[in-house]
Amino acid sequence: MDRVSSFDEPLKKLLGGATAKVMAEHLDLHTVGDLLHHYPRRYEERGRLTALADLPLDEHVTVVAQVADARILMFNNGRGKRLEVTLTDGSGRLQLVFFGHGVHKPHKELLPGRQAMFAGKVSVFNRKMQLAHPTYQLLDASDADEATEAVDAFAGRLLPIYPACKQLDSWRIAKAVDAVLPSARDAVDPLPASLREGRGFTPLPEALLKVHRPQTKADIEDAKARLKWDEAFVLQVALARRRYADTQLPAVARRPVADGLLDAFDAKLPFTLTEGQQKVSKEIFDDLATEHPMHRLLQGEVGSGKTMVALRAMLAVVDAGGQAAMLAPTEVLAQQHHRSITEMMGELAEGGMLGGSDRGTKVVLLTGSMGTAARRQALLDLVTGEAGIVIGTHALIEDKVRFHDLGLVVVDEQHRFGVEQRDALRSKGKQPPHLLVMTATPIPRTVAMTVFGDLETSVLDQLPAGRSPIASHVVPAKDKPHFLARAWERVREEVENGHQAYVVCPRIGDEAEEDGKGAKKAKATKAAEEDPEKRPPLAVLEVADELRKGALAGLGVEVLHGRMHPDEKDDVMRRFAAGDVHVLVATTVIEVGVNVPNATAMVIMDADRFGVSQLHQLRGRVGRGSAPGLCLLVSEAHEASPARARLSAVAATLDGFELSRIDLEQRREGDVLGQAQSGVRSSLRMLTVIDDEEVIAAAREEAVAIVAADPELEHLPELRTVLAALLDKDREEYLDKG
Repeated sequence: MDRVSSFDEPLKKLLGGATAKVMAEHLDLHTVGDLLHHYPRRYEERGRLTALADLPLDEHVTVVAQVADARILMFNNGRGKRLEVTLTDGSGRLQLVFFGHGVHKPHKELLPGRQAMFAGKVSVFNRKMQLAHPTYQLLDASDADEATEAVDAFAGRLLPIYPACKQLDSWRIAKAVDAVLPSARDAVDPLPASLREGRGFTPLPEALLKVHRPQTKADIEDAKARLKWDEAFVLQVALARRRYADTQLPAVARRPVADGLLDAFDAKLPFTLTEGQQKVSKEIFDDLATEHPMHRLLQGEVGSGKTMVALRAMLAVVDAGGQAAMLAPTEVLAQQHHRSITEMMGELAEGGMLGGSDRGTKVVLLTGSMGTAARRQALLDLVTGEAGIVIGTHALIEDKVRFHDLGLVVVDEQHRFGVEQRDALRSKGKQPPHLLVMTATPIPRTVAMTVFGDLETSVLDQLPAGRSPIASHVVPAKDKPHFLARAWERVREEVENGHQAYVVCPRIGDEAEEDGKGAKKAKATKAAEEDPEKRPPLAVLEVADELRKGALAGLGVEVLHGRMHPDEKDDVMRRFAAGDVHVLVATTVIEVGVNVPNATAMVIMDADRFGVSQLHQLRGRVGRGSAPGLCLLVSEAHEASPARARLSAVAATLDGFELSRIDLEQRREGDVLGQAQSGVRSSLRMLTVIDDEEVIAAAREEAVAIVAADPELEHLPELRTVLAALLDKDREEYLDKG
């Protein structure tokens, strides 16, 4: 046990209280192990200087550079002193500035020709990049002991540059690492010896030494290869154990019966299923027929017909005597699913009612805002088994809801539901029900393997016949205002041709009134005049108002947003679906699942304020009928900005998997793994989900084989120890619930 304990030592024992406190509060590092896994972000070679030309504005940076000149300037009639130092590195120049009493020491030390490491936040003054009051450490020999020490420490070596914070520079972190580095010898190696030797990996203690204090670039590569593999492997073992445990749970096998509800439904379908839908349905039906719970992720492009696949699975379960529940993230969506499912099923959804089919069942809706009587009836239909299918929001999870025999849970839009909510619903079955998770945000295979590693994955990648292509264009409202005017003309043309349009805005716009006479609004307007970047995002209520008076005067323009009363929302959606409303100005309420085939155009205002996958989701609301779709991405972002590059990427492709890769590369995994992965998020320090596809796939294979041979890891105590450290109590529960 002692071997672990040195990694569990609190940092304050070794580093002193103040440093340990900053590390805990700002870098989330608490133990020796945490600090040893806080890897350098990059390495500087002594003598090769960081390019000053590429410094990012407003970021905390560490640079190695040479002093070109230094001079003291007086101001305030000689009462104030300022030291200005110019640094150079061959690529560019950078100004340092020190004020007041802070000028004496740097004035003595920062002499022309000297080399040092500097850390500070990059700002701009008089159109020049500068660091104000940076901390620094001299790198050339002088009589100061500290400098000699620095030279000895850094001479001829790669300098590790650590992810730092304002309160703690990279080199102070390096010093702290020096203090804990001897503990690396006690690292518990999670890899089984046969695997480690078979793949020729560096032993873990050596990998930790090499990553923090490399002698050569080869050392860094060695260490990274080993540390990435560990992260991927331990995570995949945790997921493989979870999958294995699920296969041990009992479930009721649900097989469709001949001439039942499913056959009756298929017989009245006006079209044939795509090959993809048939293939995926077969995977699902095979899972439902086994005696352990299905755990499947159904990924599909917007409009690839996931709902149809899920509905057929629900009907098969009803045929087999069970009930199916569909969980939607919002009321608008639950109502919409309910509407489209009852329409698709026709008299089959009216089981037990006059005119209903004798093979039918009841399809009920359950949401938080329903009236008491309707709610009571829905609850009764569920407990008696009268209702075979229920569609609802998280209201389904409440204690009061009881099922007769819950056989299948379908969760729509996975990223909106916490694991706890999925479980609460699953616990409603007499035995664990089968689980189908649907997502319309395509997830690259690697991410699916990492985030939803406990789910088998099915992918629907062809669009059903009759879906039309969508043309997407970026509208640069600032550089070319006439493009925006043309965009509104296009909307008008679509309406004149008998179609409808969406206008999407990032904000609702009723926030100002809550703030006592709109003081906030005035402040925001002033800020926007000074700097357009700071203006608040465009709002539904304001945009709708302007369009009614201006560009779209005379057309039926209505609004839809999350703060409206559910009945009001439903009424607007119904009228829009019926074609009585020409233009719907909405927030992202419409992002998921809204289906109005006659809507052909969408204008997204301030499109740069949305994420890539969100834009892709939104765009999927048009072109759902036989007429081609048009999506206009309006933005005031600068032509050369990353935001504009993102929009151009969205306009250039309709492939959601390609876009999700772009999205990930830009946002890094943290956000993507985010909630879905809260249990294991902090374990990914070296692994990048997008670039390390081979590592993840190989680690998954090894993990599956190891867990199949030894589910309890009895013969691998080290791996058990490392898993236990990764999955502390909360996380363990989190994974158990998965």
